Amino acid sequence: MSHAAGQPSRWLAAALVSAGTLGISAQALAEDPIKVGILHSLSGTMAISETVLKDTVEMLVEKQNAQGGLLGRQLEAVVVDPASNWPLFAERARELLAQHEVDVVFGNWTSVSRKAVLPVFEELNGLLFYPVQYEGEESSENVFYTGAAPNQQAIPAVDYLIDEMGIERFALLGTDYVYPRTTNRILEAYLKEEHGVADEDILINYTPFGHSDWQNIVAEVRRFGSEGKPTAVVSTINGDANVPFYRELGNQGVDAGDIPVIAFSVGEQELTGIDTGPLVGHLAAWNYFMSVDTDVNYDFIDAWIDWTGDEEAVTNDPMEAHYIGFNMWAEAVRKAGTTDPDAIKDAIIGVTVPNLTGGYAAMMPNHHITKPVLIGEIQDNGQFEIVWQTPSTVAGDAWSDYLPGSRDLIADWRAPMRCGNFNVSTGRCGGSTAAEEAEAALAE
Repeated sequence: MSHAAGQPSRWLAAALVSAGTLGISAQALAEDPIKVGILHSLSGTMAISETVLKDTVEMLVEKQNAQGGLLGRQLEAVVVDPASNWPLFAERARELLAQHEVDVVFGNWTSVSRKAVLPVFEELNGLLFYPVQYEGEESSENVFYTGAAPNQQAIPAVDYLIDEMGIERFALLGTDYVYPRTTNRILEAYLKEEHGVADEDILINYTPFGHSDWQNIVAEVRRFGSEGKPTAVVSTINGDANVPFYRELGNQGVDAGDIPVIAFSVGEQELTGIDTGPLVGHLAAWNYFMSVDTDVNYDFIDAWIDWTGDEEAVTNDPMEAHYIGFNMWAEAVRKAGTTDPDAIKDAIIGVTVPNLTGGYAAMMPNHHITKPVLIGEIQDNGQFEIVWQTPSTVAGDAWSDYLPGSRDLIADWRAPMRCGNFNVSTGRCGGSTAAEEAEAALAE
């Protein structure tokens, strides 16, 4: 952090002035703080993506305190480091909820880490705001999914490749864990069912976290793309493995004019570690880019640069998801008049707050939100030029229409249903499967 120790920031100084102006008593300011847990990897393979999300929540906490806190109480950030270690996420989540007794948690990136903590949040009735695009196939009473579901990112992305770029062959490259595997199962079914793509025109490959030797895989993609049909890579590669992957594309002369890559986990933050020259024209699908031209986005960027003290600091999609999620939670706290988890669950459905693209995000009954979908093209300065976007926001779908076991499922956490996997054919709620899913995800 750039803030010098013992030196209050502008927001904090403003809060003290505001407290005096509004006559907020010293007693109110001295009440027990509302504790905001932050569960993001600050070390290990995911630190490249997650550290800035920790910083974002700390910034939002400070800003909220500058506005007088919530319910007359100040907020206090409680930070732990699960260190890109999936079982450790569950331990740190338990520490936040049981030991620190936090009122809410903002955290996780990978789906395996989210699966690992789900049983803990359900057991201890904690609230988790999860800010990253994911594979869907889940809706927990204790989780609010502020990143994209597949119908808000993956599906529109392949539609763009087919409809706008004429792509006929697809190399689905992913990191070997639940998010890429499930997303690619959905995409494979979607490509075959909706677009008639043949088996031989879909190549699927998985690599471990932190994978660094991409020579053979990129060569295989080049061969796959040299057989006469327009070809694209759909990338669900996560974390720091993206740096050597894109470097190898450049080494082998694979440019966007030959085989475009559309990525679901590469944003402005990941590009800060890469020479973007050879990557110009490659794509990413997100729900926000730093290059969005809106006043609210410029205000957010200014606040971020001020907070970090770094004129070169970048913003990205999961940061916006935390911005939305934090403001939704704060609004629900005001609406409920309490931080009690059960009251927040009821109060937050239907809450609408501004996003950074100039519209609004609403919390749906399935605990997913409404988001626009944007396709961006990498520029040589590490930013994205927006080349396509949906005309309006899209509501996140917890259960895919393209997986046999999911087609009949809906999620609705309002009374009287209060179910995350209600089967409309049988009229039954499947109940929580968090423990089994955590065990399966950690075993992969």
